[in-house]
This record gives sequence, C-alpha cells and structure tokens, in this order.
Amino acid sequence: MKVIYHIDETEKWNMVLDNVTNMLNYGAENNTAFEIEIVANGIAVTGLFRQEAKEANRYARMEELHTKKVIFAVCNNALKKFAAQNTVLCPFATVVPAGVVELAKKQEEGYSYIKP
Repeated sequence: MKVIYHIDETEKWNMVLDNVTNMLNYGAENNTAFEIEIVANGIAVTGLFRQEAKEANRYARMEELHTKKVIFAVCNNALKKFAAQNTVLCPFATVVPAGVVELAKKQEEGYSYIKP
C-alpha cells in the first residue's frame, strides 16, 4: 500500500509521526507492506531543520522512521521562502522541487493522500 502524508503546519508534526508509526505497526502485525512518504511544505519545512527537530524531541523518531524506509520530502520553494540551505536539514530529508507537485505526482502514481 502506498501512502503520502501532507504536512503544512508545524504543530501537526507529532500527529503525522504518530499516524505513520501506527500505520507501520499495523503493517507489521498484519503482514501489510507500506511505502510511505511525508511531504512538508509551507512553514512545516522548519520541522525538518535539524536543530528544530532535535529541540522538539522529534529527531530520533524521524530517524527511526527513516530506517523503516519512510521518505521525508521537503519543498524547495518553501526552503527558499525561509532562506534556508539544505545544510540545515536533517540528513535523511530529501528536497523536492515543489511540494504540491510531489503530492500530485504521487497521487497520480497511486499513492493514497492523507493530511492529518
């Protein structure tokens, strides 16, 4: 099952991480494989800034999800808006040209869209 999560509000990071964790746990218990990508755009890209993720005690959770093949995609347009360089990002984050294009592309590829 292919799923794409969309986050554009920083206060929803914990909810998204909880949802993804719950989904992976369900998959492990029910022999269901998931391909999961989280796309951050707008202000939510700051949640993938290394320092921000560590200060919010999310870094370890994100890193663990990444080891389970969860993709963390960051909108380059939003990075430009915040004048942020790729060097401030968590090392497991992947920059995509435009978050909304990534969302549309993945839905076209059959991913289910979830926005907590």
